[in-house]
Amino acid sequence: MTVGRLWRRSGGGAATAPLLATALGAALVALALAGCSGDGAVATDGLPTAARDAGPGRAAVVAAARTLSRAGSARVRTAMEMSSGATRVTIEGHGVFDLARGTGRLRVTLPPGADGAPPGERRPVTELLTPGSLYMRNRAGVPADKWVRVATAGLPDGNLVTGGATDPLTAARLLRGARRTAFEGTAELDGVRVWHYSGVVDIERAAAGAPRQARRQLRAAEKGFSGRTVPFDAYLDGRGRLRKVQHRFAFTTDARGNTVEATAPGGRNGSTGEPTPEVDLTVTSTTTLHDFGAPVHLTMPEPGDIWAGTIAVP
Repeated sequence: MTVGRLWRRSGGGAATAPLLATALGAALVALALAGCSGDGAVATDGLPTAARDAGPGRAAVVAAARTLSRAGSARVRTAMEMSSGATRVTIEGHGVFDLARGTGRLRVTLPPGADGAPPGERRPVTELLTPGSLYMRNRAGVPADKWVRVATAGLPDGNLVTGGATDPLTAARLLRGARRTAFEGTAELDGVRVWHYSGVVDIERAAAGAPRQARRQLRAAEKGFSGRTVPFDAYLDGRGRLRKVQHRFAFTTDARGNTVEATAPGGRNGSTGEPTPEVDLTVTSTTTLHDFGAPVHLTMPEPGDIWAGTIAVP
C-alpha cells in the first residue's frame, strides 16, 4: 500500500490526494496537535456476570454486517487517528448511511493546515460513498462546484483508511473475519446499554465471506497492512446492532510517507537511491452508529459535475 503517495487516478482520469495522505503528510512534518484522538474505549459497568451475558453473544459480532443491513439506516460519527511517534493527527466526520444499499454521506473535517488549508484552519470535505465509488467535494485544487470520483476497489487499502473514514458497513464486514473474540463486559453508549467484545480480524477470512464488491475491496486491503490481522473492539446493543467499532491498522512507511514495500531492496528509495528511514504508523479508525431508521436522501453528482482535470496538490 502506498499510503503516502499523493497522486491517485480517479475514474474520470483526474489525480487526487487521498485524505489519509494529506493528513499523514501533516503528521510527518510534526504538526503540533496535542490531545487529538477518536472516541476512546467505553468503560465496563461492573454488572454481575448473569446480567452481562444476557445480551448478544460472540456470533453476533461475526453477523454484525448482516444485522446492520436489516436495520436500514443510521447516523454515524467517525474518527480516524494517525499516530507516528509522538505526533498524532485526527480526521473527524459525521453523516448518515443507508445500510441496506451501502450508500452514505459524510462531512469530514481534516486536521489544521491539511489539504491546502491556511495554518490553524480545518478544511471540511463532503464525501458520498457508494458500492465501488467514493466522491469528494471541496478538495484543494478542484473547482468548488466539482466532485472528485475514486474507484475504491482500485485503492491499495480498499478504502479502509484512504478516504479518512471507514464506512460503517465495511467496518462491520471486517468483523466477519473475527478471531479470538473475548467478551469485555457491558457499558453505556449514547444512553444505550452495549456489550463490548474485543479480538482480531483476519482480513482474508473477512474477504472470503463478503459480497463480491466488498470482497474486492477487502482483498486489496490484505496486502496493504503490516500483517493480515487487525485488532478490534466492537460494541453491540441488545438487538445485535453494531453501535461502535474500532479497528487499529498498522504499517511501516519511509520518511517520505511511502510504505517500505514500495521502496527498493535494501531500504533505499526506488527513484533516488537514497536511504529511506522507516516510520511506524498506526491508524485507529472509530465508527459510532446511532439514530437507526434516520431518513437518508442522497443526490449523486451528474457526469458533468465530476472533475476530470489535473489536481495540483498544494
